[in-house]
Amino acid sequence: MLIIAISCVISVRSRPVLGQGNPHLKEPASEQGIVGSARVVDASGSAEMSVYADTNAVTVFTPTAGASVESKTDAWSVSGHYLADIVSAASIDIVSTASPRWTEVRHEAALSAAYKPGPVGLRLSASVSREPDYLSISAGGLLLLELANKNVNPTFGYSITSDTAGRTGTPFAVFSQRLLVQSLTAATEFIVDRRTTALLEANGVLELGDSSKPYRFLPLFAPEVVPLIQPGASLAFVNEVRLPGRITERVPEQRVRFALSARFAHRFNTTTLTLFERVYADTWGLFASTSEARYLWDVNERFVFWLSTRAHLQNSVFFWERAYAAHLASGAVVVPTYRTGDRELSSLISGSVGAGVRWNVGPRGNPQVTRLTLQADEMATQFRDALYIDGRLAHLVILQAESEF
Repeated sequence: MLIIAISCVISVRSRPVLGQGNPHLKEPASEQGIVGSARVVDASGSAEMSVYADTNAVTVFTPTAGASVESKTDAWSVSGHYLADIVSAASIDIVSTASPRWTEVRHEAALSAAYKPGPVGLRLSASVSREPDYLSISAGGLLLLELANKNVNPTFGYSITSDTAGRTGTPFAVFSQRLLVQSLTAATEFIVDRRTTALLEANGVLELGDSSKPYRFLPLFAPEVVPLIQPGASLAFVNEVRLPGRITERVPEQRVRFALSARFAHRFNTTTLTLFERVYADTWGLFASTSEARYLWDVNERFVFWLSTRAHLQNSVFFWERAYAAHLASGAVVVPTYRTGDRELSSLISGSVGAGVRWNVGPRGNPQVTRLTLQADEMATQFRDALYIDGRLAHLVILQAESEF
């Protein structure tokens, strides 16, 4: 699998003022290659273009524009962004259902506002995402607190999302699937000392409704054939031994997700180490662990290098089957109540290693006003119990340019 992402960000900012970094940032300013004072601004704008391509015949072009306005004196800020995903796909999942290559555009707009005149603040946000066959509307709020002289900073958040999925060319009034998602978040950042921060976070998500994919159709097999279907079985072999016809995906209409995560960052003289761990469980029987590490080195005021690594391990949901069997009972075909072809719900292990460099090309004395960043990651995923593919190799390249005026 090949992934190429190229982005260019240009920020326009006014009235720079010297000040301290945001204490609620999950990464300390030192990890971002910023030593000493940070620039606090009143307004900023950005534009970005990213390109994604893989060997599963999927390409995505994503232009993005964003802007923000902030008043330090009145303690309020407003920000928003717009993006469009232009997607073209002819992946194995599409080929397996005898569907042709398709192209569609997704539009997303988001707006947020925050007010924090003292140790208590509030941030509200809303977003809408629209595709020809999908509509998602979200809203949420985040309570911001500062305790112990800003050394302990709790946050509490709630969001609600309404998703409606349909089929292209068919009105939602004729066919639609609805999913309601509610999320609760509680986190606390600890400023251990001037060089060390730690973050603990807990998340809970309740999903109610139908989250199955309307376009996902699964092959069925006779019970005696199922043992013959090995992981990574080819499309040709599956078509040769499967039963006539296909069946739609169906998953439980309730899912509760839980996640606990911890992040630790320490700044040495010219380097920063960040460690992250997340454990996850849900009522579909999926358990996962994600571990990350990042080591950043400030060579001088012009160059910052980093190395990163990530490992992810998960089991499968309780209703996952590599090959679903159909039985004949009383003259009727009996199939499993729940079934899915989403290999991301199967047992898998993935890992990545990456490296990057940031080049501050601004004028002497303030080189960080213009920055160029190059990042490359190598990723590998092994699907232990899925059809069609048993592994995936991926490459990610990001090129970014930022400038402040």
